[in-house]
Amino acid sequence: MTPEDLAALAGPAGQELLAELRDHDPADELATATRLRRRYDAPLVSAALGQARLRQRAAAKFAPEDAARMYFTPAGVEQATRATVAAYRARRFRELGVRRVADLCSGIGGDVMALARAGIEVLAVDRDPLTCAVAAANVAALGLSELVEVRCADVTEVDPAGREGCDAVFVDPARRTGRGRTFDPEAYSPPLSWAVGAARAVPFAAVKAAPGIPHEAVPEEAEAEWVSDRGDVKEAALWFGTGPGTVRATLLPGGASLTGAGPPPEALVRPVGRYLYEPDGAVVRAHLVAAVAEELGGGLVDPTIAYVTADAARPTPYAAGYEITDVLPFNLKRLKALLRERGVGRLTVKKRGSAVEPEEVRRRVRPQGPNEAVVFLTRVAGAPSMLVGAPLRDGGSAG
Repeated sequence: MTPEDLAALAGPAGQELLAELRDHDPADELATATRLRRRYDAPLVSAALGQARLRQRAAAKFAPEDAARMYFTPAGVEQATRATVAAYRARRFRELGVRRVADLCSGIGGDVMALARAGIEVLAVDRDPLTCAVAAANVAALGLSELVEVRCADVTEVDPAGREGCDAVFVDPARRTGRGRTFDPEAYSPPLSWAVGAARAVPFAAVKAAPGIPHEAVPEEAEAEWVSDRGDVKEAALWFGTGPGTVRATLLPGGASLTGAGPPPEALVRPVGRYLYEPDGAVVRAHLVAAVAEELGGGLVDPTIAYVTADAARPTPYAAGYEITDVLPFNLKRLKALLRERGVGRLTVKKRGSAVEPEEVRRRVRPQGPNEAVVFLTRVAGAPSMLVGAPLRDGGSAG
């Protein structure tokens, strides 16, 4: 999409086209394009069809009613913060008493809109003219223009704490280079070190990072928060002005938040009990598995494996629970015989600490029958093992 395309889509004919394409089937796109070109200019039809496709993709990140009114670029859809995560971050800023945020590297405005909806003034800065135009169009489409200023500029030339009057900063550096995604924080654009410097200049700040950021890369004065949404780890965020040295795992949409490290993992290793718990990915990334084990009155099957074992079934938002029926040394022939004996045809295979792929296990054991089971390929006290069980349902019983 070009700025000219965006302007055309915002006009009366473009709005008519986008409304007509709101629920169109991409499989019928060729026929749809042919039909529409009888009434509209071909370039406008092409731009509208491209935008309709992007809006359908964006519905996975944004509320459908918002996605249907917003404008997107392919990179903007991919890089935008999921709406649930952006809304959570905006609530944290609001609870801190923040009035005005400089959103640096603001992209198409996902976080901008969440901040404005929380009643916070936003200075949105990005250096790409098209991205800024799209962000401005999105702010206007959702009726948030009074709270947002979109500025096309180099973020390194903005002074949030000085003449801009901001009491908080949010930085979302680009984590892709010409060779793809980068895992080196200093290869972010701008680098993490610059983002941390910007964060230190204001009372409160959040710097978005990849979930795999090394713990040793977190500044001592920052709080490190890993956020998952419906079990999918979305990001790490470094907070400044909150709790120096705090490590947190937050699970959305419920908002459960876990802090504290728990005892050393080596001190919690114990034999496998009746129940096994699989911690949420944010808990694992935050190195808080031991804290979950302590909460459940349990331990770990191995000091290097993120599985918690316990003798009692307890509800927890931080892990999925399973009732274990069998603990076996790793042996696929033995597993095949066990599953056949129990008539297991629906088999879920999970693994941590095993080099064997779940697809290979299913191919080798050939599950057949009306029943279902879960198999965990892991290590128990260093030994390759197989744990067989079933998920805990509401009330703590296995299904």
